[in-house]
Amino acid sequence: MKKYIITILVLSLFMLVAGCGKKEEITQTEPLVQIQKISGDSSINMSTYPGNVRGRYEKEMSFQVTGKVLARKVQVGDKVHAGDLLMIIDPKDIVQQVNQNTAKVNSAHAQLVLAQANLQRYQALYEQAAVSASTIDQYQANYDAAVAAYQEAVAAGEQGKNSLSYTELRADNDSVVSAINVEAGQVVSAGQTVLKLVETGDLEVEINVPENRLKYMRLGTPVNVSFWALDKTQVNGSVREISPMADATARTYKIRISIPQIPDQLQLGMTASVNTSDEGATTNEIGATVPMTAIYQTGDKLSVWVVNDDNTVSLRTVEAENLGENQVKIKGISIGDVIVTAGVNKLHDGEKVKIFEDDNLS
Repeated sequence: MKKYIITILVLSLFMLVAGCGKKEEITQTEPLVQIQKISGDSSINMSTYPGNVRGRYEKEMSFQVTGKVLARKVQVGDKVHAGDLLMIIDPKDIVQQVNQNTAKVNSAHAQLVLAQANLQRYQALYEQAAVSASTIDQYQANYDAAVAAYQEAVAAGEQGKNSLSYTELRADNDSVVSAINVEAGQVVSAGQTVLKLVETGDLEVEINVPENRLKYMRLGTPVNVSFWALDKTQVNGSVREISPMADATARTYKIRISIPQIPDQLQLGMTASVNTSDEGATTNEIGATVPMTAIYQTGDKLSVWVVNDDNTVSLRTVEAENLGENQVKIKGISIGDVIVTAGVNKLHDGEKVKIFEDDNLS
């Protein structure tokens, strides 16, 4: 019996030692992880902005005289050519003004003829010593005043004729009517906007850029523009104009994109998509598309495990964009970084890992 008890104690001690050794061996095993290497592919650093096709030159048309609108000859969306009639103002008041100016011209001309005749007669008398020099000076002054009055009347008459031509509003260039602000029967004042025209010869795209991305937009920056209505036709463009002030509500900046080669059938108002690379971004602003399994989340904080040169891992905070079903675009890493894409929830900071040998770096 004593020998049996001793045997059991020896076996129990042996199993305890063996179990401790096995536990220690498991603890020292390095976790096996899959990885992805962040490449310098420029496609991961693209920003896309929605926009719409606008005309480079947009004009607010107005009459140069006050009057009642008799008729408008165009509708919104109509294409017009240079010289086409757009609107007409009632010319009756202007005609009366022209008639008055014509009468003033005739009266001034009659006064000028009389003053000239009187001056000639008194010059003849002065040569015969029949009148004094002061008398000649008086008639000379009367003639000069008559000349000035006649020139003033003629100028007023020409102005009246110009005003008569201003009763017809015509297009300056080939354009599209984008808005009409008045209807026939309304009385408009000189300078009041009655309609808007957009020239069709030079189209461009307008986008809105948030203030944190404005630093990547410079005048002349090349971009790629596609149009949804034209089977996503793509053309090259460049930044032509950057608004100096942000929109008061959206806090975005309007940017105009110039398109040297305008696609056929491109129309005003069509939707566009502008792609631009974030050139000049710092290494911590580089973006990459990674599997969703690479994201390690604690609360609202998103991170990835970065594999160091000695195969230890460290946690790095990132920003995520464009969340998808299996992939996500992140920012906050550098080109050449190696991140863990599987097994992220079992790692600890500073822990040494073993890289899956068949993993393909990208």
